[in-house]
Amino acid sequence: MQEEKAKRLEEIMAKNGQSAKRTTIILDKEEREFIDSLIREGKEPGIKPLISKMLDVYRSMMIYDWRFPGEYYCGISRVAFVNVELVNILIHQIPVEKWRGIGRSMGEAAKVSVEATIGIQTSTSDSWPDIFKRLRVQGFGDFYLKDKYILVKAPFINEAEIAAGFIEGLLGIELNVKTATPPFVFEIKEKPDATSK
Repeated sequence: MQEEKAKRLEEIMAKNGQSAKRTTIILDKEEREFIDSLIREGKEPGIKPLISKMLDVYRSMMIYDWRFPGEYYCGISRVAFVNVELVNILIHQIPVEKWRGIGRSMGEAAKVSVEATIGIQTSTSDSWPDIFKRLRVQGFGDFYLKDKYILVKAPFINEAEIAAGFIEGLLGIELNVKTATPPFVFEIKEKPDATSK
């Protein structure tokens, strides 16, 4: 019995040796009041989860090159915070028949950025969860893959044809638009089997 307790104690001590180190962060009064207000209003469950979320966002966006407020880079791409209204004004100056093609061009540019920054192939469906997470963190919306469908909730771009083109260019696939208003549902087209010809 004593031998089991001693062994268990050794296991616990070994685990504690590998545990995370404690860190003390000294916050300014305004910073602490802001964090406390987020917790009080139920927007954040606590300081530790908030810091963990901030680090996850930092890692996901790969914000390693801050120049000054308002300018930062995610790998090779400069990123800016833009109002959806401004993008919608720009979109509605473009003829509707060009929307899918413009979306594809945007997706192809995003593909180069993602592949160069994260180092993954966007056309590989195994990498799509990581790509979808990055798109979510960057504000493009919540992307979900269900069988042969891609669902986009809270999209940044509210026009289905542009959003479909963007996804096509980014992932190297073809889509059918199933819903033209958000949340979008896109069906992934089957690629023709080369051996059947």
